[in-house]
Amino acid sequence: MVLAYHVIITAYGFWLPNDPRGSWSNAIRAWELLRFGPATKTSTRASVAHSPHDHAQRHAAKSALRYPPVSFTGRQCLAIAHGFKSAIDRSALRLHACSILPEHIHLVIARHRLPIERIRQQLKGESSKSLRSANLHPFQTILMKSRSPHTPWTAGGWDVYLNTPADIRRAIRYVEQNPLKENKPPQHWSFTTPYNV
Repeated sequence: MVLAYHVIITAYGFWLPNDPRGSWSNAIRAWELLRFGPATKTSTRASVAHSPHDHAQRHAAKSALRYPPVSFTGRQCLAIAHGFKSAIDRSALRLHACSILPEHIHLVIARHRLPIERIRQQLKGESSKSLRSANLHPFQTILMKSRSPHTPWTAGGWDVYLNTPADIRRAIRYVEQNPLKENKPPQHWSFTTPYNV
């Protein structure tokens, strides 16, 4: 039985579908990326972030994107956190861990009555709204037909199902240590709830 989820949300341009290290994508949907090769579908559940690869190819593909890849500043990360708090309060979510990094976010979220895909969308939506209201949205001037800015997030996300208390504790440790891997200080958010099982 699923008790919680380790959710990874990525910013626009962070991990491309044809990343030379591999990706979860089956297809390339952005024409500007097609010339850099097909989707690099991988089935491994282990991280490939540190796998050897052609750095120049990866950076060339990122520079060909329609919009610049998003890398959030500290102020933008705080606005994202405010949006998360709004979603948490509105839907009575329980987050056991959260790391908001410049290009991606790690969360451990307790099982909820809503499907995890819907929770992920709420978190993205509220954080985007918070970025807009603070005039910190990275695509503030790039408006879509709806007149709202282009999303700073990639479609979907990566959800790992956590079935045991040991899985949850391991995921919490991973999320809490993630900022340290990028030489950033640990993060402590008031909207997280300690996991005591």
